[in-house]
Amino acid sequence: MADTGTQTTRQDPLQYVSDQLKELREKGVAPKLRVLEGEQKPICTFDGREVINLASNNYLGLTTHKALRKAALEAVRKYGAGAGAVRTIAGTMKLHMDLEEQIARFKSVEACVVFQSGFTANAGTVSAVLGKDDLIVSDELNHASIIDGCRLSKATIKVFKHKDVKDCERILQETAGWNGRKLLVTDGVFSMDGDIAPLSRLCDLAEKYNCIMMVDDAHASGVLGRGGRGTVDHFGCHGRVDIQVGTLSKAIGAMGGYVCGSRDLIDFLYLRARPFLFSTSHPPATAAACQAAFHLLDSPDGEKLVKKLWANTKFFKRELKRRGFRFEGSETPILPIHVGDAAKAFEFSRKLFEAGVFAPAVGYPIVAEGKARLRAIVSAAHKREQLRHAADILAEVAKPLGIV
Repeated sequence: MADTGTQTTRQDPLQYVSDQLKELREKGVAPKLRVLEGEQKPICTFDGREVINLASNNYLGLTTHKALRKAALEAVRKYGAGAGAVRTIAGTMKLHMDLEEQIARFKSVEACVVFQSGFTANAGTVSAVLGKDDLIVSDELNHASIIDGCRLSKATIKVFKHKDVKDCERILQETAGWNGRKLLVTDGVFSMDGDIAPLSRLCDLAEKYNCIMMVDDAHASGVLGRGGRGTVDHFGCHGRVDIQVGTLSKAIGAMGGYVCGSRDLIDFLYLRARPFLFSTSHPPATAAACQAAFHLLDSPDGEKLVKKLWANTKFFKRELKRRGFRFEGSETPILPIHVGDAAKAFEFSRKLFEAGVFAPAVGYPIVAEGKARLRAIVSAAHKREQLRHAADILAEVAKPLGIV
């Protein structure tokens, strides 16, 4: 057949994406990514502007610690830049096994498996240990990675009101005759409100109703408990939590996540957790830096850093309260400043940045519609004068907007 030379104009199949993006921009809820120029420190440069950094999860200031730098550089020299394969084929290095054993000792459990991120640790674990005949009872404000893992498992999901132990027990009573397995899961520290789960009482329910007990300690790792051992240590719940998830990307100062539990649980996850099976393992530098971080936490210097973090947190909260700010439920270095309207929250964050403070706005879908906020995070590396100056700027910017 001869070519007629005619061409048809193809309609863009992704036009709806452009339309939705335009709508978000018009609403003022589509901020561009801030680009860090240099190190992740209490005062650093984003987009060419020097600001007081209240945006980082770097709770203990370990991203730039000399011990982590040294360990990472030595690992690159000795082992190279990458692991070269997934863990189950040729990518398990002695560094990885040593790190897992180190974390298990730190957390007082039998075994540990390291994942490529905290998100994959949660999602991969829940979807591996449960199936379509099972039941998950989950706090309504649990992290997205838990929610995605629950959905991937195809289990039935029941959600209880945030930190409401009575509502949780109501669900467990109503499902007492469930034929499949049951999982009770909660964040240890909730990332958007900075409050702490009632872990001891949830453990009581898990034992009473024969549930697997799981806690995600991403924002409690390096923050709560002796030397930052997390909520299990904080509440004295050792031996009562079957699955402990933590992160290597926040207080530990590097990247990744981990799951702690029984030796059989970890060996099972080696075989069935899909993110572990299908992702290349950590580069040697990352594994070595994490080892250095846990070595530090397990020393008097680590305990000093955790104490400094909490001293800074109390100081900053006190300074902000003096200037009219209120915190609903925050019990940790995570300080939510509630605004409500998303566009107003993003405007608040933008004006703060222009005045010299980086505190990001958080809106839907990270939090519910109408519950937008700024989230400020304190670190052990902040100096008092930096926090006091940040509090002054927050108040100056917030007043014209009617936030305080």
